[in-house]
Amino acid sequence: MPTTGPARLPSLTGLRFWAALLVVLYHLSHKVGTLPVLGPLAWYGRSGVTFFFVLSGFVLAWTYGASSTPAGALTFARRRFARIWPLHLLTTVLSLGADAAIGAVLPVVAALWSLALVHPWALPTVYGGNPASWSLGAEAWFYLLFPPLLRLLAPRRRAWLPLAALCTALGPVLWAAGALLPADPAVRGWLLDYLPLTRTPQFVLGVVTGLAVRHGALPRVRSARPGLLPAAAAVALWHLLLVPWHAAVPDALWYGPYSASQLLPAPLFAALLAAAARRDAAGCPPRPLAGRTAVRLGEWSFAWYLVHEIGIRCWLSVQGRPAPGAATFGVWLLLAGGSLAAAGVLYRWVERPCERLLRGADRGRDAAAPLPTRAVRVGRQRRRGATGDQPSVEPSRLT
Repeated sequence: MPTTGPARLPSLTGLRFWAALLVVLYHLSHKVGTLPVLGPLAWYGRSGVTFFFVLSGFVLAWTYGASSTPAGALTFARRRFARIWPLHLLTTVLSLGADAAIGAVLPVVAALWSLALVHPWALPTVYGGNPASWSLGAEAWFYLLFPPLLRLLAPRRRAWLPLAALCTALGPVLWAAGALLPADPAVRGWLLDYLPLTRTPQFVLGVVTGLAVRHGALPRVRSARPGLLPAAAAVALWHLLLVPWHAAVPDALWYGPYSASQLLPAPLFAALLAAAARRDAAGCPPRPLAGRTAVRLGEWSFAWYLVHEIGIRCWLSVQGRPAPGAATFGVWLLLAGGSLAAAGVLYRWVERPCERLLRGADRGRDAAAPLPTRAVRVGRQRRRGATGDQPSVEPSRLT
C-alpha cells in the first residue's frame, strides 16, 4: 500500500543542513586550516554533495511518483529552473565580483558555461564562476533525466530492487576504475567526482528509493522508529573509518579515500533518507531533524552551500591563513556563522521571492507529475476509496 503521511518531509529538510555543514567544514579544513579531531572528520566532508544527489532523486520521486495530475517535461523543467537558477545567477555574480576585488583572474568564459549549467561536462570549465556551483550542472542533467526515468520506472516495481542493487554496485566499480585512469589528478578528479554521468547512479538510487518508500515496496517493519538510528550510525561510522584510511593511504592513489568518499556512501545515504521519510510519514518525525530551527536551517542550506566559499576566498585574500589552534577555530566560527547568516538573508529576500515570481501560477502545484501512465492511474483510482488522495510534498523546499 502506498505511504500516506504529511504534505512535507521535515526530517529530510533538517538533514539538508547537516549535509551542507559537511561541505562547509570540508572547505574550511582544506583552505583555512585544520583543527584537532574536527579537521580529520571534516576532511572528506565533500561527501555531503553525494548526499544531496541522492536526496534530489528521493524527493522528486516521492513528490511526483504518487501524483494523479500529469505534467510535461517542460513544466517540470520550468519549476526546477525557478528553484535553482536565480540564486545561482546571483552567487555567480558575487563570486566574479569577489575575484575582481581581490585581483584574481576572472573566469568569464567558465562563468558563461556555468550560467548555462553545462560546466561540469568540460574539464577546463568545471569550476565556472562560483566553484560551488559545479553540482548544479549535475542537477540540471538529473532534471532532464527525471521525467522519462519516472515514466519508465513508476509502473515497473519489479525493476526497482535490481536497479537499486545495480546503482549500489556501480559506486565501487567506478571507484576501482580509477586504477585504469590517467595519473593526472585533474583528469581523474573530473571523471570520478565532477562528471555528471559518474554521479547519475547516485541520483537514480535516490529515485528508486523514493519510489519504494512512497509505494510501500520496502520490507515491512513493525515500527518506523528504530530504523533511523542504525542508518545514522552507519553514516557516522563510514566517516569515522575515513580517518584511519586517510592516515594509511595518500589521496593521490586510486585506492585512497578521496574518491571513495564520494562514490561509495550513496547506499548509506539512501537508507538514512528512507528511514527519516518513514518516520515523517508515520507521524513521528525526530525532533532534532524536524524541529522548527532544524527545518529553517535546512531551508537555508542551498544558499549556504553556494555562498560560503566566496567568503572563505575573500578572507584568505585579505587576512591569509590564521595561526593553528584557537585562531583557526575562531576563523572557522566567523566564516561558517557569517556565511550562514548571509544564507538566511538570501533565502528570505532572493531565493523564495524569485522562485515564486518565476513559477507564478504554477506555485503550489508541485505534485503534478510527469508520468501519465495508464497502469499508475488505474492503480491509484482503485486505491482511492480505501486510502484517499495522496498528499503532496513540495520539492522546492527539499532539493
